[in-house]
Amino acid sequence: MDQRVQCCIAGGGPAGLMLGVLLARAGVKTLVLEKHSDFLRDFRGDTIHPSTLAVMDELGWLDELLQLPHQPVRTLVAMFGTTPLALADFSHLPGRAKFIAMMPQWDFLSFLARKGALSPKFSLLMETTADGLALDGGCVTGVRAHGPNGTLTIAADLVVAADGRTSLLRDAAGLRSDDFGAPMDVMWFRLPRRPTDTDQTQARFDGGRIFVMLNRGDYWQCASVIAKGMNERVRAAGLPAFRASIGTALPFDPQRADAITTWDEVKLLTVKVDRLRQWARPGLLCIGDAAHAMSPVGGVGINLAIQDAVATANLLAKNLRDGRLTYDDVKRVQARRDWPTQMTQRLQLAMQNAIIAPALSATGTITPPLVLRLLTSVPFANRLPARLLGLGFRPEHVAKHVLVA
Repeated sequence: MDQRVQCCIAGGGPAGLMLGVLLARAGVKTLVLEKHSDFLRDFRGDTIHPSTLAVMDELGWLDELLQLPHQPVRTLVAMFGTTPLALADFSHLPGRAKFIAMMPQWDFLSFLARKGALSPKFSLLMETTADGLALDGGCVTGVRAHGPNGTLTIAADLVVAADGRTSLLRDAAGLRSDDFGAPMDVMWFRLPRRPTDTDQTQARFDGGRIFVMLNRGDYWQCASVIAKGMNERVRAAGLPAFRASIGTALPFDPQRADAITTWDEVKLLTVKVDRLRQWARPGLLCIGDAAHAMSPVGGVGINLAIQDAVATANLLAKNLRDGRLTYDDVKRVQARRDWPTQMTQRLQLAMQNAIIAPALSATGTITPPLVLRLLTSVPFANRLPARLLGLGFRPEHVAKHVLVA
């Protein structure tokens, strides 16, 4: 074996880095493997919800985190045709951070990596892909990986697959998932932002399309939501037609869409919603998207991943540190996190069926769905979606033995 650690984590995304930082803080020798050379990958989720901000606050890092460039979103407003609806008001949530922080994910991940580097128990290997499992009988004993210096094998008491919805380790372990389907895919691209533009996050529902704009300071991160499988047809119609379609959805000069000069600037996110039936096998645990790919509805995927990481550290850190970890310990993570994951996915699927799919299939002007009209017509009712989106069904808190270890 080329290296030995107590926990080897495949994937330097939100779940992997957060777990690595927390385990190292609790005294667990931890190695995180990240396949890219940096975190500067565009078209990733940028929403840091109040539940994650609360975790940062518990760790004493919130004020420092919020020094990084971000835009606070205190209310969510969507346009259905010409009708605006206030869907969520986060101002009544508990805790200090009563907003969603729109922050480029690379800044958030770099922040976590810097915090991890402060611990002698934390290591991060970039440009290193975990692509296989080391096995002893039926037990996972480590990972096989390749990096700039060739192949290596890392022995570990626990391997955590946090390598996303296309997880290589999940596949290598033979773990099966249930696919719940999604009616849409997303085409991501940038448009320039001007000082006179609004700073409000935009979401517009029109017959046959959904358009979202996220404020990133000097540019807009835009998402054109299309019906599942329509990507090739949209591209075949040509870039001028695509720009013209985007221009009609913009809340300002439609000529701004001319900034899209090539299809290379438009990236496809293939949406899927799935969940592993079993998150673990002896020596291995899957968390985040590797355990449950989330719909982009509500932008909660990052925060579910962070919650998984916090729960994993809370439940496993002591026994990992002391060399007493058992398979029953590892299975406790799914027992803790499966219910909030199921509930969140059920809510997303309901929204896909009741709001997303009808909007994408409509041919004329649309009006807000009845469920949303009822929700927004009742005083204080928008506090409920704010709580569900902002905090989730079972928000996790960093355990004392992780905080003060």
